[in-house]
Amino acid sequence: MSYNAPLKDMLFVVNELAGLAAIGQLPGCEDATPDTVEAVLEENACFCGEVIAPLNHAGDKEPSFWRDGQVTMAKGFKEAFRGFADAGWQGVQHPTQYGGQGLPKLVAAPCMEMLHGANLSFALVALLTDGAIEALLTAGTEAQKTRFIEPLISGQWTGTMNLTEPQAGSDLAAVRTRAVPQGDGTYRVHGTKIFITYGEHDMAENIIHLVLARTPDAPPGVKGISLFIVPKFLVNEDGSLGERNDVQCVSIEHKLGIKASPTAVLQFGDHGGAIGTLVGEENRGLEYMFIMMNAARFGVGMEGVGLAEHAYQGAVAYARDRVQSRDLAGSSGPVAIINHPDVRRMLMSMRSQTEAARALAYVGAAHSDLAHHHPDESVRRDNLAIYEYLVPVIKGWSTEMSENVARDGVQVHGGMGFIEETGAAQHYRDAKILTIYEGTTAIQANDLVGRKTVRDGGAVAQAIIARVRETEVALAERQDGVDGGDLAAIRRQLAAGSDALGAVVDFVVANARSDVKGVFAGSVPYLKLAGIVLGGWQMARAALVAQQKLDAGEGDAAFYRAKIGTARFFADHILAQAAGMRHAIVEGSAGVLALYVDQF
Repeated sequence: MSYNAPLKDMLFVVNELAGLAAIGQLPGCEDATPDTVEAVLEENACFCGEVIAPLNHAGDKEPSFWRDGQVTMAKGFKEAFRGFADAGWQGVQHPTQYGGQGLPKLVAAPCMEMLHGANLSFALVALLTDGAIEALLTAGTEAQKTRFIEPLISGQWTGTMNLTEPQAGSDLAAVRTRAVPQGDGTYRVHGTKIFITYGEHDMAENIIHLVLARTPDAPPGVKGISLFIVPKFLVNEDGSLGERNDVQCVSIEHKLGIKASPTAVLQFGDHGGAIGTLVGEENRGLEYMFIMMNAARFGVGMEGVGLAEHAYQGAVAYARDRVQSRDLAGSSGPVAIINHPDVRRMLMSMRSQTEAARALAYVGAAHSDLAHHHPDESVRRDNLAIYEYLVPVIKGWSTEMSENVARDGVQVHGGMGFIEETGAAQHYRDAKILTIYEGTTAIQANDLVGRKTVRDGGAVAQAIIARVRETEVALAERQDGVDGGDLAAIRRQLAAGSDALGAVVDFVVANARSDVKGVFAGSVPYLKLAGIVLGGWQMARAALVAQQKLDAGEGDAAFYRAKIGTARFFADHILAQAAGMRHAIVEGSAGVLALYVDQF
């Protein structure tokens, strides 16, 4: 099934909602002019649509396989990765001094979306490599940066993140992998890591594993975790490759979806110990790994948006072509199912949620750029706080959304959606991992409650809600225009949503210590509510811009009318859920905790 990047909507969000003009004025971001960004996105769309997307279904049917410790990638992946790397796509947002393009995260975000939308299994190698680069840029020594980052950006090497062990899923305090110092600046690493995405493959010369492990005298729990670089092949002082390190892929997993992406079980140190070097300081590994995890969490959110877009496109194409039943208003014969109201409802739900998640993610990327590049320290600090609040929402809500969108895609196809050849089933299977990757939705929600809401007394959350209310005022001022009915309806639901989110933030802050289980019983609904309200906020902003363009007679009127109509649907069908969600969070913990454990 083909994938065509939604460039028009991407550029609309980048320019009108995320504020590319302002981002392009930041120090270090001057190359991100509107013309340059449009050219970059057009080229990326061409590459993803013509080279990467055709491998998606084929890789699902004939995926990567393991034999005698080696992984052979699905047909075409190796060649496609070479084209991806040679074109510079791995380095879009990374520093030019290491061979990257040095463009803002706001430009990288749509590139991520397109890659993931075209082929989720393929895109994962780039996602993990991005995380490794970010961790080394932040915590690596100058020698480590010089030795490792440029080959990672060029695609000569790829990167992985090694956290999970058989006895330690998301509980990193239970990590047992050992790293024994050798007295020469190296460590011997022993242990088993599971669920390692692209832990073994044949697409690059080397794989740079970033591994969490404990030194012999480390304190217990997460305070005793350190981070190590453990390459597949040792790297000499001059950057050339040495002998094979003592790390072996003992198997790859057989999975529900993303079958072309090899998920490896890696064994370190069965033959004397894998040689690793410390990143940063001992016992600060979790801190450094969170750099990778935050980069990956945003990237997984973009995976959700990309997959949802691909599923939506497939459902629309099928609904246009599939002729069945007469029109409810009367017709001479059967009509395409896109004419049936419930099919339209599902398509609008798919479209509106995808657009809302895209807009929220791109706006989050712009906050990240301001946090890293703005000359004023206070502006950097405020934008970093907003971005960090948004990351678990972008990851958690966007991936939950993608699963729902993929499910509706199967439903639009009817019985044919259950048949693999249509591609709808693959989207549904692939989507499931996204709510688990880089921390389940509950882990994202725990972060949103604890670190992002309770820690500052809800200050950042309420500051964001204040911005939502500014949009409500702007909607009220324009609702007497040509489409005032739509803008008024959007404003009503946005106001109800912001009230609900504000009440939940107050509840969380007030009760987190006195009723901790009651608060966390509603943590995932809180995350979803935040996604719905803040996504609805972006849709409302989009409707305002679209109305202004229509009033001025600028641009593509059909596109702008569709923007308003899609925002109206989101308000009436998605944002309208906010009040009920508020009740479930604030009043619903008694039901969650009603049964004793032995009653289940």
